[in-house]
Amino acid sequence: MNQLTRGELARQGQVHIETIRYYERRGLLPKPPRSHSGYRIFSREDVRRVRFIKRAQELGFSLKEIKELLALQIEPHTSRAAVRQRAEAKIADIDQKIKTLRAMRENLARLVAACSGRGPICGCPILRGFEQEEEAE
Repeated sequence: MNQLTRGELARQGQVHIETIRYYERRGLLPKPPRSHSGYRIFSREDVRRVRFIKRAQELGFSLKEIKELLALQIEPHTSRAAVRQRAEAKIADIDQKIKTLRAMRENLARLVAACSGRGPICGCPILRGFEQEEEAE
């Protein structure tokens, strides 16, 4: 069977049916033709596209970036260099997020190390640390 309902597309794409609706609204899936009874009909290519979107999201791409990647796929003059450039930019973005998360972790670990976990809440070094950080900014 080459024609799929929205529900079957969701099942094969391993996403919720609302995700399919959302992808349609965002223009990530082309507007599907309708059957004689009015149901939207999707193809195996749409399953591939949903899986592409899902995998790209897992790798950190936003839906806007994914839409751009999908557009590159159909542009006849697109080179691999254009796709590679986007992937390299995503790596740099991920590296920056990792750096930020490491700094956050180090700061929080320092505050946790300063707290024995005993005694009244007043004077809690973790809460005092939050106030100090807020004042420093």
